Amino acid sequence: MTGTTDMFGLSGKTAIIWGGGQGMGESSAIYLGRAGCRLAIVDVNESRAGEAAARLAAQGLDAIGLVADITNESDVERATDQAEAALGPIDIMVTIVGASSWKPLLDVTDADWSRELDLNLKSVLYSARAAARRMLASGRKGTIIAVNSVSGLTSAPFHAPYGAAKAGLMNLVRSMAVEWGPDIRVNAVAPGTIVTQRLPKQASEDDPASPFRRRIPLQRRGTTDEIGKGVLFLASDLASYVTGQTLPVDGGWMAAWLFDVPTEASRPTKLAE
Repeated sequence: MTGTTDMFGLSGKTAIIWGGGQGMGESSAIYLGRAGCRLAIVDVNESRAGEAAARLAAQGLDAIGLVADITNESDVERATDQAEAALGPIDIMVTIVGASSWKPLLDVTDADWSRELDLNLKSVLYSARAAARRMLASGRKGTIIAVNSVSGLTSAPFHAPYGAAKAGLMNLVRSMAVEWGPDIRVNAVAPGTIVTQRLPKQASEDDPASPFRRRIPLQRRGTTDEIGKGVLFLASDLASYVTGQTLPVDGGWMAAWLFDVPTEASRPTKLAE
């Protein structure tokens, strides 16, 4: 191959990013914008959406901020219409919205359960359907990406409603991919433990005995930028034959063995015994 090429295939496309006002959502928007996308940043907090859009615009990216409650379907439809009116038909929809509460299952209330499913599962259903209806009606091929979690791929003790919602999301992604293919690709990223504004890095993480150093093969927590790169890959032509998948971006968390391999392997007794 000679010369230069738009390897991402995203130049001139429109992306709507739900939860784009901070963290992983804003990082995803930055990477999509740098690849040539026009950006609609949607957040439940109006000032957060506007400030994120301003930061993106300061980098020379084409971005607007919108406010909407992603758990309210009429709000989702309104914001999606506003995004298309301002930027043109949507080609890419990214939903990076979710939250978890930590408590034993015996203490989980019906309200807790419903809130977790609304934020982590119903939110994707509403935003994905809004985008898919418009993509299919216009005959445009599109891409839908959701944020999952390693908690949806394994057990989720003390945050079981979150894990159940994320496990359901993995199945929803597969179902949407089958129903809406070949016109729309649908995938998800599943972050491991990520450094965010709410969970900043602690000095203790650099200690060799830190659980992050011992449990994660890459021996650190991930960054929001690394989730943005995963979203960029799935949105781009580099993933043109990828759909219905959940991609762990977890530093090897899901691949790691139960034991501390160097310590256990150095023992004189065989591990198989």
